[in-house]
Amino acid sequence: MPADADLLDAWHTPEFLGDFNQFGVSFEPMRQAIERTGLLGEHGGQLIIETAAGEPVGTVSWHAVRYGPNPESTALNVGINLIPSARGRGLGAVAQRLLVEYLFARTSANRIEAMTDVDNVAEQRSLEKAGFVREGVAIGAQFRAGAWHDLVVYSAVRPAG
Repeated sequence: MPADADLLDAWHTPEFLGDFNQFGVSFEPMRQAIERTGLLGEHGGQLIIETAAGEPVGTVSWHAVRYGPNPESTALNVGINLIPSARGRGLGAVAQRLLVEYLFARTSANRIEAMTDVDNVAEQRSLEKAGFVREGVAIGAQFRAGAWHDLVVYSAVRPAG
């Protein structure tokens, strides 16, 4: 919603992004992004995380990645960012589990994946609590803060049936 644009723009700070999400890229002002896309789509989007009391505490997002030339080989890569006061409270695991359920219900993706820095142990625990399966390590996959970083790869695959 356009009313959320100011909050989302205000969260683009080093404190909100934390050590593992600062890539040195500029972002489109959220009001423009919301007006252009609504921040929701099968191949990419962003949602605000709220507590049960309705307090906004962060965002979850997703974007499409391809593992083959056909549309069926599209997976969704998800990410999360919580305000510092919301970290360590279990909110990330709940939000990521709910995001997986949301994406499986509303998209045709068979695979939802997440990757996190090998040093981001808190996010690794959160992903595992959310039901993601650890697959391995992508060596030198991410350039951030002037250096290459290894990422732990996690996935959730659509249940058969």
